[in-house]
Amino acid sequence: MLDIKLLRTNPDAVRENIKKKFQDDKLPLVDEVIALDKEFRAAKTRADELRAKRNSMSKQIGGLMAKGERDEAERVKAEVKTYGAELEELAAKETELEAEIKKRMQVIPQLIGDDVPIGRDDSENVELERFGEPVVPDFEVPYHVDIMESLNGIDLDSARKTSGNGFYYLRGDIARLHSAVLSYARDFMIDRGFTYYIPPYMIRSDVVTGVMSFAEMEGMMYKIEGEDLYLIGTSEHSMIGKFIDTIIPEGVLPKALTSYSPCFRKEVGAHGIEERGVYRIHQFEKQEMIVVCKPDQSDEWYEKLWRNTVDFFRTLDIPVRTLECCSGDLADLKVRSLDVEAWSPRQQKYFEVGSCSNLGDAQARRLGIRVKGEDGAKYFAHTLNNTVVAPPRMLIAFLENNLQADGSVRIPEALRMYMGGKEKLERCSG
Repeated sequence: MLDIKLLRTNPDAVRENIKKKFQDDKLPLVDEVIALDKEFRAAKTRADELRAKRNSMSKQIGGLMAKGERDEAERVKAEVKTYGAELEELAAKETELEAEIKKRMQVIPQLIGDDVPIGRDDSENVELERFGEPVVPDFEVPYHVDIMESLNGIDLDSARKTSGNGFYYLRGDIARLHSAVLSYARDFMIDRGFTYYIPPYMIRSDVVTGVMSFAEMEGMMYKIEGEDLYLIGTSEHSMIGKFIDTIIPEGVLPKALTSYSPCFRKEVGAHGIEERGVYRIHQFEKQEMIVVCKPDQSDEWYEKLWRNTVDFFRTLDIPVRTLECCSGDLADLKVRSLDVEAWSPRQQKYFEVGSCSNLGDAQARRLGIRVKGEDGAKYFAHTLNNTVVAPPRMLIAFLENNLQADGSVRIPEALRMYMGGKEKLERCSG
């Protein structure tokens, strides 16, 4: 959410930003907010004037009574009483106007970074850099479910019976590999100085609307019927929510956290969920990075975060590339975002396995996350998040890139201690 002072002083910058995001339908919101804000401030000014006048006249009543001027005192009392009725009306008006302003402000997108490429959708995202040599083996790479089934590692049929499409049972070595990747990711981030968390998997609505836009919430979140609780779509939601309505001493920043959680997503707009495959699913697990920092630290942390993901995938011998998200592909709260994509030898192209985002002070404004400087001044923090790894999607890249000609799957050295020393996964006979 933007600082309303920006709309008062430079509404053209806000309008230009909306145009860069190709959301022209939101342009009228700028004028609506300015008009409502003007009305709100006028009501507040009038209320302040009445309170000051009422306080002054209340003091006057005591003086009049002391002088024995009872009639005049009663007249002043009656006048003061009329101020109370008007103040009550003004207070109700302020509350109503404040709610209308907030409703519109939460829809107006955050100002994007100066370096963000302008484009309508993800087809116009810009490749930045490649890490590792993408290899296409001289043997056929099967579909990822076929690889898992050859290792007796997945059961989609049973999951469809219990839960429907978009769910799975992992078993045996594939289930162990899934857990091993998450354990390695946890230790990888701890070794880089991040504090490990396991957060709540459900959050209240005020946290949901603080960390994401309403449109995102409707397309992602599962609501718990009869309760003010939602299942999280990523641990970022509860980890940023952890700081709601807090004032953080400047000296303890930055806060660098890494969290594990299951994630639950509706995947609305995904045009259905694959019957065979674990690329787009309703339930998965993820290791996340979250940073809360001072505004002048956020650009530096943005670079650190996405590099952590690249480094993690390269230790598992998976080639990756980075893409700068264009303006039209940025969620409304984001200042800047970068996708990490892994190489798929079977498809001979890259696909998304993680996303790094700098949200500036957008989440902090919504959630009331402030920093107290050494001089006592308070300001809003900046928040960032990034995926370390999200199996089973990551397992697709892992299996394809480490598949051998005989159908076995090589275990890179970094992961072997989490796999009981195994160097490879063998195909199951029969």
